[in-house]
Amino acid sequence: MTNQLKTGLLLGLLTALILLFGRLLGGQSGLIFAFILAIAMNVGSYWFSDRIVLSMYKARELSPQDAPALHRIVEELAGRGGLPKPKVYLIPQDAPNAFATGRSPGKSVVAVTQGLMHLLTPEELKGVLAHEMGHIRNRDILIQSVAATLAGVIMFVSTMVKWAAIFGMGGNDDEGGNPLLAIILAIVAPIAAMLIQMAISRSREYLADRSGAELSGNPGYLASALEKLDAYSKKMPMKQGNPSTAHMFIVNPFSGQNLANLFSTHPPVQERVKRLRSL
Repeated sequence: MTNQLKTGLLLGLLTALILLFGRLLGGQSGLIFAFILAIAMNVGSYWFSDRIVLSMYKARELSPQDAPALHRIVEELAGRGGLPKPKVYLIPQDAPNAFATGRSPGKSVVAVTQGLMHLLTPEELKGVLAHEMGHIRNRDILIQSVAATLAGVIMFVSTMVKWAAIFGMGGNDDEGGNPLLAIILAIVAPIAAMLIQMAISRSREYLADRSGAELSGNPGYLASALEKLDAYSKKMPMKQGNPSTAHMFIVNPFSGQNLANLFSTHPPVQERVKRLRSL
């Protein structure tokens, strides 16, 4: 519940930034245009993101005959969570990792890398798959889409505010519009939006960890898997892919080149493991 509340507050902050920009623009027409455009872009991404990301990583669907043990685990977890069984995909990469995608539980997909299958024990694999099923059950894909929409609005409107301030088109003189303040906010707000979006991603990871622990029946499965994945991802980051998809994976697939934790889409693995061990 704490993570749910935190997510709501962070989404509220993103919305507040949009309203602030609306005031700086001195009217609603520019804000409405930017909002509609960002929603259109993100709705398209929401409907087709699963196909795009699976294609990006050259993932192929696995039938029950291709990976019977993997399908058994997924089916068991889906039954425990009261969810439709998602499709199962394999990513042909040695870097151990996994992600879930799909616009709803009925259209969900769980994807694992070859490296994950080779590295983990059956219990650890169950813990990872339970985490991904937790994302599906918590509808994190929808929440991330909403966050991306709001952040996209802020990025777009910030550009409008900068140009409006430079050419004297923004603000309302009766309200004491300040072009310099508008430019400063237009520079700072997108950075703030990015940090808020990352904070939402980290909050959802904690929630998926807890949900995964409940689904698997043993928090130690996921804790042990995370320790292995963290160690290997630093030595063996993914060779192909787009950093914009990093938030989808159970651990950062590009952590070999990662920046400080402030700019990470994932919470520190040590903290995740500590929370799991305490359950």
